[in-house]
Amino acid sequence: MVDPSDTSRRVLLAAPRGYCAGVDRAVIAVERALEQYGAPIYVRHEIVHNKYVVGMLERKGAIFVDETSEVPRGQIVIFSAHGVAPEVHREAERGGLATVDATCPLVTKVHKEAVRFAKDDYEILLIGHQGHEEVVGTSGEAPDHITLVDGPQEAERVEVKDPSRVVWLSQTTLSVDETMETVDALKRRFPLLNDPPSDDICYATQNRQTAIKQVAAEAELVLVVGSRNSSNSARMVEVALGAGADAAYLVDNADEIDEAWLAGVTTVGLSSGASVPELLVDGVLAWLAERGFGQVDVVQPMRESIQFSLPKELRRDLRAEAEAAERRVEANAGAQAGT
Repeated sequence: MVDPSDTSRRVLLAAPRGYCAGVDRAVIAVERALEQYGAPIYVRHEIVHNKYVVGMLERKGAIFVDETSEVPRGQIVIFSAHGVAPEVHREAERGGLATVDATCPLVTKVHKEAVRFAKDDYEILLIGHQGHEEVVGTSGEAPDHITLVDGPQEAERVEVKDPSRVVWLSQTTLSVDETMETVDALKRRFPLLNDPPSDDICYATQNRQTAIKQVAAEAELVLVVGSRNSSNSARMVEVALGAGADAAYLVDNADEIDEAWLAGVTTVGLSSGASVPELLVDGVLAWLAERGFGQVDVVQPMRESIQFSLPKELRRDLRAEAEAAERRVEANAGAQAGT
C-alpha cells in the first residue's frame, strides 16, 4: 500500500517536452486533410515517428505507404514532416497525384541550404544517420555534392576533393553535443570548413535536450516517452545518461515500464520526444503515482512559442471552401430578401 504522506519519492517533469511546432503542423495537416477531402488520405512514410500517432491517424482513415508508387492515381498523398527528395515530388506528378507537403519548415531550411551550397560548388558534409528519412530527403537535393558523416568516427575517415570549399550541414534531430563533437573532428582535419548560416539542429531538439540534462543531474532514473524509430527521442536517452542519470529508458507508454527499474530510486526524471502526444506522458505520471511517485516538480529552463502555418496546398483548399461557403450564405440571404 502506497503511503500518500511519503514525499521522499518524486518525479522531475521536464519542460518543454512532447510535440514541437513541426510535428503539431504535420499531424494537424493529416487530420484537416481527412476532414476536407475525406478518407482515404495516403501518407508517404510515417507522418512523424510515433507509434501511437500513426495508429490514431490510421483509425481516422489515413493509409501509410512506403513509396509514392503505392498510391493509386488521382489520390492525395501527404509527405511526412521529415521531408522528401525532389525526385519524390516528380514521381508524384508523373503518377497523377495531388500532394500536400507537410515537411517541417526547419527541415526545408536545410534543404534550401544544400541547394544553395551545391549551386556554389561546395562539397557538403551532411552529419546524420544513415537511412533516416530526413537524411535521404536532404541528400536527394544535391546527391553529387553531399557526403554523409555518421558521427565523430566517420569524421576521422571522410575524404573531400577540395578542403577549401567544404561546408557542414546536419540532420535536425541529432544530439547537440555529439554533432558538435563531429564538427570539431571535421574542423581539425579541414580547418577551412564552413558553418551553415544558422544552426541546423531544430530549436525543439535543443530545448528538450537542455531540459533533460537538468532533470538527469538530479534523477537516478530517467524515462523518455517516445518510439524506437524516433531519432530525437533516442538521443534524449543518450543525453540523460551523459548528464548523470544512473539509468535511462525509452518507452512508448506506461505499459513498457519495468517496475524493477524503480528499485532504490527516489527521483524519476520524465520527458518525451518531439513527436509524442501529452496523453502518453500523463499515462506514465499516473503509473508512477500509483507506485508512490505522486509529487511532480516541473523543470522548465525555457519556454516555446513557435507555431507554423499549415501546408500551403491545404491552406489554399480550406480558404477556397470558406470563400465558397460565404458566397452561398450571401446568395441565400439575397434570395430570402427578394421573396
